[in-house]
Amino acid sequence: QVQLVESGGGLVQPGGSLRLSCAASGSIFSHGLFSSRAMAWYRQAPGKQRDMVATISGGDTTNYADSVKGRFTIARDNAKNTVYLQMNSLKPEDTAIYYCKTVGLSYWGQGTQVTVST
Repeated sequence: QVQLVESGGGLVQPGGSLRLSCAASGSIFSHGLFSSRAMAWYRQAPGKQRDMVATISGGDTTNYADSVKGRFTIARDNAKNTVYLQMNSLKPEDTAIYYCKTVGLSYWGQGTQVTVST
């Protein structure tokens, strides 16, 4: 059974930082396969569609949405089967539920809420 479990969300003031984690488990990640899987972070704000935030390939090539470039960093720890999203200089418009996903496969995590507010 494939599982993606996000954590690290919460309430933060504008200008603050959070680090999200996504722990991956299951057959498609076992025996070192995680290191070859491209992974992504998406987010969905209330009343809006779910949009890609960042992706990281098996070779650690990264890609970011224009709205987060220079503020967010995606990274992976293949030894822990975990992908991270470091979010700095957070803005109220970053408020959303953040989801982890396997690129090219329809496996999603349950999401973690990020709220940026005073």
